[in-house]
Amino acid sequence: MPAPLTALAAGSTVLAPGPVATAGLVSVGASQLVAAGCLVVAALVVGRAHRRSGRLSALLARPRDRATAATPQRRPDVIRLTAGLAGVAVAVVVGGWLGLAGGVVAAGALDRLLRRIEPPTVRDRRLAEVADLPLAADLLAAAMRAGAPVDRAVIAVAEALGGPLADRLGRVGRTLLLGGTPEEAWMHLAPVDGADRLVTAAVRSAQSGAALAGALARLADDLRTDRALAAEASARRAGVLIVLPLGLCFLPAFILAGLVPVIVAVLGDVL
Repeated sequence: MPAPLTALAAGSTVLAPGPVATAGLVSVGASQLVAAGCLVVAALVVGRAHRRSGRLSALLARPRDRATAATPQRRPDVIRLTAGLAGVAVAVVVGGWLGLAGGVVAAGALDRLLRRIEPPTVRDRRLAEVADLPLAADLLAAAMRAGAPVDRAVIAVAEALGGPLADRLGRVGRTLLLGGTPEEAWMHLAPVDGADRLVTAAVRSAQSGAALAGALARLADDLRTDRALAAEASARRAGVLIVLPLGLCFLPAFILAGLVPVIVAVLGDVL
């Protein structure tokens, strides 16, 4: 065979795509498809669970309805499932032992990150409780100054107030009516931000017999003052944080309009 034909035949083994190269391309494409499928399924699962309940962290413990509350059915942990799918996607894309280690790390980090996110319903409930706390303290002080006992005053305020804080006050009043200890009753308000001082004052009053109305009135004033200070600090912090995007917007314009013409003029004179 002539030399050019021999060289061409030898080069054809390099230029022609063999089965190994084709299999490599197919495996890479399959890996990308598997990773994309895992991410899509994770996004769909999270979106569907968020639309159904709005509380991703409470899906495991929440029964389907009140009729089956005695025998709640176990639901899959959506956050763990989503983190696992994301870890599988990372492991498939990276591949090898490094991909396996990266998938485990990504799944653990995503699981912790998703569990730290406060759902909108929980945030709205928390803010409503904090907003109603000063008014509840004022109403309790007024009811006790009118001569109502503590348990009746708490129940009356709960009925008049409404909202998520009223549910907690109702549990406090019912516990006191049923003979529960003050510590056990007032601990229903412990999860509310700023209610620790109210709980401490109520328990101390029950133990010492001191009047609670004056302490509640002072507490209501302190809570309103704290809220005003927090709002002022938030406004000042917003003013500081807004400087960064404004700087990012104006700095390129300043460089192009102010510095670039000067540099071009200087270089033109020098050159």
